[in-house]
Amino acid sequence: MKSLLPLFLLSLTFSSAFPADRKMKNEDNMHLAQAYLNQFYSLEIEGSHLVQSKNRSLIEGKIREMQAFFGLTVTGELDSNTLEIMKTPRCGVPDVGQYGYTLPGWRKHNITYRIMNYTPDMAQADVDDAIQKALEVWSNVTPLTFTRISKGIADIMIAFRTRVHGRCPRHFDGPWGVLGHAFPPGLGLGGDTHFDEDENWTKDAAGFNLFLVAAHEFGHSLGLSHSSDQRALMFPNFVSLDPSKYPLSQDDINAIQSIYGGPPKVPAKPKGPTVPHACDTGLTFDAITSFRREVMFFKGRNLWRIYYDIANVEFELIASFWPSLPADLQAAYENPKDRILVFKDENFWMIRGYAVLPDYPKSIHTLGFPRHVKKIDAAVCDQNTRKTYFFVDIWCWRYDEMTQTMDRGYPQRVVKHFPGLGLRIDAAFQHKGFFYFFRGSKQFEYDIKAKNITQVMRTNAWFQCTEPLNSSFDFAINRESAYSRGMDILYHRNLSLLVVSIVYLLKNLIVINEFIDLNLTLRSLLI
Repeated sequence: MKSLLPLFLLSLTFSSAFPADRKMKNEDNMHLAQAYLNQFYSLEIEGSHLVQSKNRSLIEGKIREMQAFFGLTVTGELDSNTLEIMKTPRCGVPDVGQYGYTLPGWRKHNITYRIMNYTPDMAQADVDDAIQKALEVWSNVTPLTFTRISKGIADIMIAFRTRVHGRCPRHFDGPWGVLGHAFPPGLGLGGDTHFDEDENWTKDAAGFNLFLVAAHEFGHSLGLSHSSDQRALMFPNFVSLDPSKYPLSQDDINAIQSIYGGPPKVPAKPKGPTVPHACDTGLTFDAITSFRREVMFFKGRNLWRIYYDIANVEFELIASFWPSLPADLQAAYENPKDRILVFKDENFWMIRGYAVLPDYPKSIHTLGFPRHVKKIDAAVCDQNTRKTYFFVDIWCWRYDEMTQTMDRGYPQRVVKHFPGLGLRIDAAFQHKGFFYFFRGSKQFEYDIKAKNITQVMRTNAWFQCTEPLNSSFDFAINRESAYSRGMDILYHRNLSLLVVSIVYLLKNLIVINEFIDLNLTLRSLLI
């Protein structure tokens, strides 16, 4: 029995200590809560003496207000969830009072800022970069611009401070408490932003990311209050986000634009017509036609002209020849009567020399096309048969230029009438008995009689391009180099003829020698 007495006394001691510890902890929590609510939920104007009230209903009312702001269950009691929020690092700006709404902003759009000192936690260049990017978060969605100055008084004075600092009415509380605070636009402290030097500042997610905290505080410097939206940058508690991702929510954007409006709309520069380059590797053509001793390649508002017997390429505006013709022609060909027909949509024009004939344009349906045909992709006339082929999607029609009617049995599929050619054709013309079909950036030399492709080339092979040109108008071919290339070709052709001639002579000599030998043999037999 005596041995049980010490155990009884020990248990009595512990049982009397636990209520005391709980009481002390509750008192600490109440002091924390009162300090928190006085700092962030005081009904007094910011900067006045904090009101300490023993009125229980007032404390409960402030707790309810704080719980409602953070989306907690509103009980008015200091529960664990409420205490957890109160102990989370956050901004030092109140959630209510004069910050309970959006404040008037700066009356100008060019805001200056100055960095007064630096934290030793980061390189100065990293601090500069974080501050600049934090300001850009807001300038990207408003007409505001931010200019850094190194001397004098700026609109936003930025500094790292500790505890009680200068004439600032707000104080810091050491590590893991208030991270920073800022003042709304105005004179004096207006716009100024302070960061607690006792915190560990970083440029990543290791400690407190300076970019994210600065972007939040600059929202206050521009006139924003705290947001109860937990996704918003202006939510008062620190939330570790990926610094590389865009930090603003739609709530932040709506709030800041309600003060300053959206970013200025940059008037779109009127786009002039694109000038095509003759030696562009991806060059395509709208239409191509022969015209007497030349070939015309149409593109947009322009055309190139080449001559069969002159190493020159000319680049002109279509309107300089035929002012009444539209741009972006879709097909063209030369008929046996020395006239050019050009097509766009359901219309075509007839040209004689440099004059568009009167009473044009006319409908393509007058040529015999059915009503469902709305445009011609390409056209080419076989000058030998005086038959014109019209290409529409995967079909081709054949038109008799003499009777001016469509031939029977058409349309036919392009792949059936021109084996190996493929489906669609962009442009076509005839030269020296061959058809040249263009599709995309390629052209196909087609033997009409053999009905096969003889070679594939780039579309601008006719322009004798050796390298891309810097100017669309620099199309003149060097006559000396053209002559030199011509002489090389002539030389190789003559050399080939000489070799063939020698081989021919040698064969004849062998035959003659064999004949002489045979003749001598016969003579010897007769003798």
